Amino acid sequence: MKKILSVFTAYGLLLCGALASEESKTWPATDKAKQFVKDSIVIGFFASPYGAGWLEEKTVHDYLNRSRAAGITGHDMTIAAANFTWEQYINELYMFRKAYAAQPGKYVYVRSVRDIEHAHKTGKTAVLWNTQTSTILNNDLKKVPILKELGITSMILTYNDVFRAGSGGLAEYNGTKIGLTAWGKQIIDELVKYGILVDLSHTGPKTCKDIIAYMNEKHPGVPFVYTHSLPSGLYKNEKNATKRGCYRNISDEEALAAAKSGGFVSPTFTEWMMDGVWPDDISPKQCADMIDYYVKLVGVDHVGIASDDMFTTKPTLDFVAKNAAAYDDGGYMMNAFNKGADGCGELSKILAAVTDELWKRGYSNEDIQKIYGGNKMRVYHHVWEGIPDAERKKGAQHRAESLKKLKQEIQGDPFDPLNS
Repeated sequence: MKKILSVFTAYGLLLCGALASEESKTWPATDKAKQFVKDSIVIGFFASPYGAGWLEEKTVHDYLNRSRAAGITGHDMTIAAANFTWEQYINELYMFRKAYAAQPGKYVYVRSVRDIEHAHKTGKTAVLWNTQTSTILNNDLKKVPILKELGITSMILTYNDVFRAGSGGLAEYNGTKIGLTAWGKQIIDELVKYGILVDLSHTGPKTCKDIIAYMNEKHPGVPFVYTHSLPSGLYKNEKNATKRGCYRNISDEEALAAAKSGGFVSPTFTEWMMDGVWPDDISPKQCADMIDYYVKLVGVDHVGIASDDMFTTKPTLDFVAKNAAAYDDGGYMMNAFNKGADGCGELSKILAAVTDELWKRGYSNEDIQKIYGGNKMRVYHHVWEGIPDAERKKGAQHRAESLKKLKQEIQGDPFDPLNS
């Protein structure tokens, strides 16, 4: 996949990641690293809507079977984007659920942190639904708690373009900067009330700034996140970097704000968002560079991972060919693709090798497990279940002390059958 036709100028219409992972390279890794991935809770992120990322259920099954075999616990899965309506969202949910129902017993639909833990212990795939648009509400805030019941775990208010909630990344890149609207604030209030994560990925910088200010003022202490956003500062000084950079990447200030809220930032294992300065298949070293940049910037307790990949190329090519004039990014994506930045790192094929690379850089097992899933679990505890980290640790300590006391009481009871 060395040359991509100009139809990819429209790729940002619906999809949020790079090109397919089915065609991407599998990287060699040590047996120790492969086992480490299987032993750890790993939560990725992919974006592959029906009709654009896949058409046949076999494509979905193959992808998730590879993921399951590699030990990936689960994925944040984009189920709506751009200007999807409620009806389109319901259809998308149906198509995925129908595909998963064809392989029963392999999935856990996440409603709590315990569901993720259960998926990890039983070798199933944890399904976390993400929406990259708030348009699925159909202008009705009463749909927010319904979305919660249907498993939506995080929401992006504005995807690239201009919406009622505010301006997205591409719109602001092209000069339309309306920021967060009153409607957007009402949505945020409902998301916080019902325990859905506020996701700032692909949102315009002005709108992000407004959301950050609003969260800090109205909902202090509630984490917000970037589920799949690369750091613009990682490559801005490279000789082949463009002056403006990718409109989907975020500044250091935005990443720091998410960390300060208690949230996390997850770099995507994609290439075109890096200006095409890293051609060919993205390498484990480059994935580690993304992680390392964020760790040094915001600290190891606030970094996650997100492949942000598609399943396969053919339906994507067909889709963008039909929507070539939909979005105008000045040829940014096309230029990046034509430099060779057309692949992505599918977790099942690259994460063990990334683990080896992080070990080389001195990362401890504990640090890597935080990055692969632990930091997300902490935020999920807080937002979904209203249990901040300090309270969660205190509760765990209390349970451990109670168990220890109980064991001591049993051991000290001569009439207890355990002592006979």
